[in-house]
Amino acid sequence: MNIFTLLKMSAECFPDRIALTSGDAHISYGELLQAAEGAAERFRNSGCKYVSVIDVSSPAVPIALFGAAAAGLPYVPINYRLTVDEIQALKERIEPAYIVTEDNRDNFIEESLAFDGQAQEPPEDPQAIAVQLFTSGTTGKPKAAVLRHENLMSYILGSVEFASADEADASLVSVPPYHIAGISAVMSSIYTCRRLVQLPNFDPVEWLRLVSEERVTTAFVVPTMLSRIIETMESQSTARMPSLRAVAYGGGKMPVAVIRRALELFPEVAFTNAYGLTETSSTITLLGPDDHKLALASTDPLIRKRLGSVGKPLPTIEVQIRDDDGTVLGSNLAGEVYVRGGQVSGEYLERKAVQDDGWFPTRDKGYLDEFGYLYLDGRADDVIVRGGENISPGEIEDVLLAHDSVADACVVGIPDQDWGEAVAAAVVLKQGVQVNVDELQTLVREQMRSSRVPGQIRFMQELPYNDMGKLLRRVVKEQLSQ
Repeated sequence: MNIFTLLKMSAECFPDRIALTSGDAHISYGELLQAAEGAAERFRNSGCKYVSVIDVSSPAVPIALFGAAAAGLPYVPINYRLTVDEIQALKERIEPAYIVTEDNRDNFIEESLAFDGQAQEPPEDPQAIAVQLFTSGTTGKPKAAVLRHENLMSYILGSVEFASADEADASLVSVPPYHIAGISAVMSSIYTCRRLVQLPNFDPVEWLRLVSEERVTTAFVVPTMLSRIIETMESQSTARMPSLRAVAYGGGKMPVAVIRRALELFPEVAFTNAYGLTETSSTITLLGPDDHKLALASTDPLIRKRLGSVGKPLPTIEVQIRDDDGTVLGSNLAGEVYVRGGQVSGEYLERKAVQDDGWFPTRDKGYLDEFGYLYLDGRADDVIVRGGENISPGEIEDVLLAHDSVADACVVGIPDQDWGEAVAAAVVLKQGVQVNVDELQTLVREQMRSSRVPGQIRFMQELPYNDMGKLLRRVVKEQLSQ
């Protein structure tokens, strides 16, 4: 099934319902379908082999996404925040491409909406590439992750109920359009027939304004966004979100202190932690609203601990934890997370990472507890090897973050002549407080072995994150290695 079907089904059921709000523009489902069909005709006539958007969120994003699907072409959004040279290098890899940028965006939207021709039926090849996303390329040339129509449809059909939204429901999307979270948010909202409200660039004040003025009912944020929203609300007594019913978060590790504060500040909002990867077509595990409320209220340490987990696998997803030899591990034993399911692609243009039996090694470290909850502990590449001993940075970070004065922390391994790698930490303190290095080192020593104690602790104003809230450990490592 082609992902264009998602839009067509919704437009046939609710042609006059508003599908998209972007600034002053309000586009109905019928109009969005017409625009996507018009874009598909334009793509066919251009002779392109790829469709790309290199821009912030706008109506051009869903029009290009579904228009590319209708034309049988891969949709390849590119990070507009990259350097000119980086963008040019990626553009050369998808030539010939029809590219929408800030310069031609308005014309593309207007001409697509004005289409009044005869629409062609989209090709039905479930194994065709629907979306191609370039990885961040932190360790070399970015890989091109591919998601086929069958992968994306498996995710949507397995996790979203068709036409389940009321006409008054609205979803605020503030994540970048070139990220899988942004793409899955568009498809999910379209299939549920929910109005999509776009925020091109995240700002907590603007986010709160849109939630209030557009009567937003659901939203997706990354951890750093939620932290800034909480800070803004606490500093602005007039900030209100009476319409907001549900918030999903993901894209990076959520500090337990932040989600606890959010639950206390917004008791009527249902929070969900969604963990997924580009190669899995988005979400594969969920920590649902009931889990959040139970963990917050419980006195049982095992249940309270669940706020630090990413929940349980979706019904259509299998999860295993394996050691370095590939042996499946039991409960509470840490290893690499493997996943399997119809939505899992695990594929790049350059190679296939998914195994013949469908299992995909995520390169994320973690463990499953005896109740089936998944706990993550960073990337396999983040492990610090000190004198032959493998040290997990996440465990040390959790100890540091438990200190009342610590707002954020990052632990990395830096070169050491005697041990190969030494443990080092970058720490951000809460505003207006002070703590010395010895106190933090003593805290780690008391709760963990002495080999885990950071030999170097550097205080910073803030830690580096990308726009999806993912901690840039390589940057911290470079800074602490100098």
